[in-house]
Amino acid sequence: MLARHFGFCFGVENAIEISYKALDENPTKKIYLLSQMIHNPGVNEDLVRRGIEFIQDTSGNQLIPWENIKSEDIVIIPAFGTTIAIENQLKEIGVSLKAYDTTCPFVERVWKKSEKLGNDDYTVIIHGKDQHEETRATFSHSTEFAKSIIIRDIHEAQILADFMLGKRPTEEFEEAFKSRFSQGFDVVSDLARIGVVNQTTMLATETQEISDFLASVMEEKYGIENRDQHFANTRDTLCYATNDNQTATLALMDVDADLAFVVGGYNSSNTSHLVELCEQKFKTYYIKDEDELISSTEIQHFNLHQHRLDQTRDYLPAKRPLKIIITSGASCPDATVDRVIQKIAKYAEIELDIERALTVLKEEFNEKL
Repeated sequence: MLARHFGFCFGVENAIEISYKALDENPTKKIYLLSQMIHNPGVNEDLVRRGIEFIQDTSGNQLIPWENIKSEDIVIIPAFGTTIAIENQLKEIGVSLKAYDTTCPFVERVWKKSEKLGNDDYTVIIHGKDQHEETRATFSHSTEFAKSIIIRDIHEAQILADFMLGKRPTEEFEEAFKSRFSQGFDVVSDLARIGVVNQTTMLATETQEISDFLASVMEEKYGIENRDQHFANTRDTLCYATNDNQTATLALMDVDADLAFVVGGYNSSNTSHLVELCEQKFKTYYIKDEDELISSTEIQHFNLHQHRLDQTRDYLPAKRPLKIIITSGASCPDATVDRVIQKIAKYAEIELDIERALTVLKEEFNEKL
């Protein structure tokens, strides 16, 4: 059973297309990527095989010194976007950024939302992972226009609320949110008017929970009649694909199944949230591709909670027929999902009539037309 919506989103497809276009158009030039194009090892490895080099790793550590980059080189901005400091660094070198900037338009929408909040004198609360490339980029752009702070989850939102309501002394603020707030942040004045945006790949329900909670805090502090003057209604800033993937995965909670497979890169934020959803009901295996299916009795899979690779034996139940759920993150190619399905089918001794399946899909499509 496949989720109704899974896999590549527009931003990822666009980024990959532009990267291969850069390779085709510049056969004699050095071509760099600021960091991983997307959080999918297969895609990144293919780009490296074709000659692209990474300037930084996913944590922002320098792999290639800036002085090695020349003005005539090609530098591709990944789908996550980048910080203003790095943009300025590349401009100083003389590198043109416009031709191969693959920043996802949904990420740019968050930046524009942050700018508007700042112009309206709101502080921006960013729901995200502070070490994620996208959140680092969003924080950089947000702080150009507004006081900003990054929070990871509802627990940190509750800590922030304690400062807003005066339940914690202001001198503890720096320790609680060290290096995750903008310069010159004033705990009292800068938390009087706030708006929430998010890393586009976060769990939608969690962002909504944080927004609802902080709105209620403003209501408690200033009264329901004044809440809207202190809390901006920013609506959801998740990308459509992340939202659709999560909604489709939630719909699977209504079915009965023996186990679930979630396919995607192990450092993919949106994929990890699909795992969290599936785990609520099913025995779930998080795998990057078909190679993790070692045999019919052994699987290697990522333990999301311990951040390690585990090996499990007898992962396929002996019962027949088996009901298996499969979905994947927004940076996972459909071809990878297809190979996973075929390998599972082989190990579970399930016959896949692919031609018949395609015929049925074509018939259903024509009927809809």
